[in-house]
This record gives sequence, C-alpha cells and structure tokens, in this order.
Amino acid sequence: LSLSFVKLIHMKRLTKILFAIFFITNHLIADEGMWMPNLIKKLNQTDMQNSGLQLSADEIYSINNSSLKDAVVALNGGGCTAEMISSEGLMLTNHHCVDDLIQSHSSIENNYLENGFWAMSKSEELKNEGVTATFLINIEDVTSLFKDSLNPELSEAERNKMISKISKKIVKEKTDSTSYSARVRSFYGGNDFYLITYQTYKDVRLVGAPPASIGKFGGDTDNWMWPRHTGDFALLRVYMAPDGSPAEYSVDNIPYVPKHHLPIQLDGVENGDYTMVMGYPGRTNRFLTSYGIKEALETTYPEIIKIRTKKLEIMKAGMDADEKTKLQYASKYSSISNYWKYYIGQSRGLKRMRVYEKKLNIENNFKSWVESSEDLQKKYSSVLPMLEDAYKRNKKIAFNRTYLTEAIFQGPEILSFSYTMKNRINALPKAKEERVEELRKLRKIAKDFYKDYNAEIDQNLLASMFEMYYYNVPKSQHAPIFKKLENQLFGFKNFDFDFFAKNLFNQSYFSSEEKCLRFLKNPTKTLVEKDPAYVAFNSIYEKYLKELYPTRKEIRDIMRKGNRLFIAGVREMDTTKTFYPDANSTMRLTYGNVGDYFP
Repeated sequence: LSLSFVKLIHMKRLTKILFAIFFITNHLIADEGMWMPNLIKKLNQTDMQNSGLQLSADEIYSINNSSLKDAVVALNGGGCTAEMISSEGLMLTNHHCVDDLIQSHSSIENNYLENGFWAMSKSEELKNEGVTATFLINIEDVTSLFKDSLNPELSEAERNKMISKISKKIVKEKTDSTSYSARVRSFYGGNDFYLITYQTYKDVRLVGAPPASIGKFGGDTDNWMWPRHTGDFALLRVYMAPDGSPAEYSVDNIPYVPKHHLPIQLDGVENGDYTMVMGYPGRTNRFLTSYGIKEALETTYPEIIKIRTKKLEIMKAGMDADEKTKLQYASKYSSISNYWKYYIGQSRGLKRMRVYEKKLNIENNFKSWVESSEDLQKKYSSVLPMLEDAYKRNKKIAFNRTYLTEAIFQGPEILSFSYTMKNRINALPKAKEERVEELRKLRKIAKDFYKDYNAEIDQNLLASMFEMYYYNVPKSQHAPIFKKLENQLFGFKNFDFDFFAKNLFNQSYFSSEEKCLRFLKNPTKTLVEKDPAYVAFNSIYEKYLKELYPTRKEIRDIMRKGNRLFIAGVREMDTTKTFYPDANSTMRLTYGNVGDYFP
C-alpha cells in the first residue's frame, strides 16, 4: 500500500488521536484494503473493533454529526491529503504536497524552499492562487439509477454517453441552489456508481514549512521508501467568508471553523496499538489481469524509467551549476523524480512478490468457474480472450503512447508552451478592446512561464527526448518531422539532434521571454503556426491523432469492457470474500496494528 500522502492515525483512546505522520518508524501490520468510509459500518466495524478500535463507525463517518471524515481534506481536489488540526482552520499536510507553493513564494533573497518559512501572525500568512481545500459531505450509492439504462448490448461509446447523461442529471438535482459540488464516480471497473458531494474552500494560505533539509530529506525519490526519516510536513490555514461560506481570497475572510479537527497526542505509539490510515489515494489497479502486469513490466515501466532518468540527469546538471536554476527547477525535478522512483519500486515489488504468477492463478480459477455452467459461459467465456487480444494489439502502439506522453507532452517545455500559445492566439478576438485584454492575459501567461524556465536545460531536453523518441518508437510510426530532419541533416549517419535542437531554439519565438513578449506585441496565426517548436510538436501529435488514436481508443474500449466483466465475474465467483474497489481519488480508509520494527 504505497500512499505517500495519507496520514497515520492511531486511536489509543477515544478522545486522544495521535497524528504521527512523519516520525513513526514502527512497522505497520495492516489489514490490506482501501475501504470506503461510508461502508465500514456494514463491512469492517466488527473486525476494526476486534483489532482495538474504540470508536464507532459513526464517529469515523457520519453525514449528520461531526466525524473523522470532516477533518480529512482533499488538497487541490485530491492530489494530496491534508487534515484539520485546530478550530481556527489550521491544516497539516506533506511538505512534498506544497513544495511548488513554497517555491513560488521563494526568491534568491528569500529562499523559503531552502531555509523554511514561518508566519508569526495570521497577517504574515501567504495567499496562494488556485489552491483549494475540499471536504467530503456525503457518499451515496446510486448504482440502481443506472442499472436499467446500461444494458449489455450498448457499445462502450453508447454506455459512456448514457453514464454521462444520467450523472449530469443526478449531480444537478443534488447541487442546485447549494454551494456544494458533486460527482458521480464509478467503482469496481464501472459496475457500481456512487454520488460524492463536497464543499470546497478557495482561500488557503501558507502558514509554515521547515527547511528542505528537514522537509525534503531524502528527496522525492525517498517518498516511496520505508522507513523514512524526513520531517515531511507543512502548515496551511483555510479561510472562509464572515458568514461561514466558501469565498475567494479576501482580507475580510476569517479562519475556517471545521466540523471536526484532530487533537495532537504526543505520547507516541506502543506495540500492538490500533492504527488507521485515512486519505485520498490517487489510483490503483488491484484487479489488473496478468496481461496488464506483463505490459507494465516489459513495456511501460522500463521506458518511463529510462526517459525520466535522462530528464532528471539533464535537469540536475543545470541545477547544480546555478542557484537560480536550482530554485526554478526544484518543483519540476521533484515531480519527475517522485514517480520515477515509484515505477522502479513497483517493478521490483511486482517481480519479488510474483504478482504475474498470482494473477495467472486467479485467471485459471476464473476459467474453471466459468466452464462450470452454461449461464456463466454466456456471461464470461469471452472475457479473458478479449483482454488477451486487446493487450496484444496495444503492444504495437504502446511505445508510441509512452514516448508521446513522457518525452513530448511532458518533455521539453517549449513544445507544449508553443501549442498552448498557438491555441490562445488563434482564439484572439477581432474587436480591439477585447483583443488588447486577451493579449494582456497572454503576456501574463508568458511571464509566469519564463519565471521558472531555463532555455539551456530545455534545449538539452529537446535534443535528448527527440533522440530517444527516434530510436525507440517504431519507424513506421514516426511523424513527418523526423523524415524532414533526416533529409535536412544529410542522412541517417549524420543525424545530429543537438544541432536540430540548437537550430530550433535559435528560430523559435518561444525560446526566451524577450523573444516571446516581442512576438506578442502583434502575434498572428500564420506566424505562430510556422514557429519551429510548434511545427515539431504538431507534427508528432497530428501523426498520433490521425493514425494511432483511433486504434488506441478502440483498444481502450475493449479493455474497459473486459475489465468490467472480469471484475464482476471475480466478485460473483467468490461470494465469501469482501472486495474493496480500486482507489480513484475518493476518500478511503485502511487499518491495522503497530508492530515492533527491527532494522
């Protein structure tokens, strides 16, 4: 269970909750599972209390009274978990969840990322644009509202359209005339549906963070390791309007008063103590078949690791050479290194635990069960062959998709920035006053982009990412830009990616802030569409959209259908087991007991 952003909650006594996020080195013996908090009364309460829990299910999740769920927060919609620890809106989260905020407030003169930051009064707390704190209001099972409309004869496109239509109706009925937001989420591969209602606060201020030597000790690559020895924490405060409603930032806002906050218990933990984890895990694939495991281990993970290793190498060289660059790229480097480490560890774990073989065993049992009756054969006999064929087809385009995402979309920033600017310039209004205002916004976007941009690093990334794409993606799937470059550079043997990158940066409007702002004085659609950065990006993207995306979409639809039927079958096959759904950025809970740790 790799949940770097969730928090350890130890229930020693009803009124004392230890919130030991950072410094516990005890080993957790957990009852494996990411349980939905609204179902623990039905599924888990007895087992949890037998393990030592002294709370009732209603004290963990309740829609009518204050409960633990009201203290657990989805930061920025669920990218990270935070928790309320005071009656005055004080909120605790991980340092690595806000290092981009800390970096955005930092400068060479006031390097809060390096030296830490502490507001000595509420007036010194720092505002953050776009940061939100979301509280769970309610989870409702709405599966029955979909059953009659989602008949097996529907194609995946028709099914998705029907789900969207019904979901919009449900959400509208729930949120009309309220300040709530809501979303229907699918569970168990699209077999079950729940309506989840939230309240979101938009004024979240930075209160404090330790120096990077504490908050990022071991770096983000250490984020997936255990035990950790880092003070991975930061403090924020949530604010609300004087009437208690959510509001945008204002000096008139007051600290948010939570329905529940977690008292701090400083006694530490003892062997055997009951422990819980609550939070918002991103995504898991615990029902993935052997075909998916094989693709991850043989194709996807190795290539992502290879690409990210190169990106980190290039960034680190630039960061080590200059303090300003180190600050500019700190958050970007962390973001890449976090999941770089994840994929390395995930690969080792899958192999060490022989997950592929375990999946084969489950699938063999599934086949035997299906063959035991004609009714089951009608429902499930095509499921595994369907998935096997889909993964075989996907293998032919998997490299392209991985390199498109990792080396192009998330590679050199000049490419995606040129595409963004092209779309914004093409959408400029003709009316003078409106055009002037939109150009002002474009210049603001540009200044924000170049604040944390180093052209030398990005040029090196462009050369390396194009070289890796060229030699790893099948040549039959190469975009026209590569053929053009081969011709320009006198053939295969003399193909010089450094020369190509240098030439592109010399000619592009987007290789520096000065050139970009000069271009934005009077930008035109014709000029931006001829920019070499946009031409390179668009050539690769258009090739994918026209020739590979239709195939990928068809394959993904087959995989979704196959996985949905497989999960339904597995749950039907073993009625003695209680299954929990994969994580999907909704609130989950797991539990266990603290045990002695021996290095």
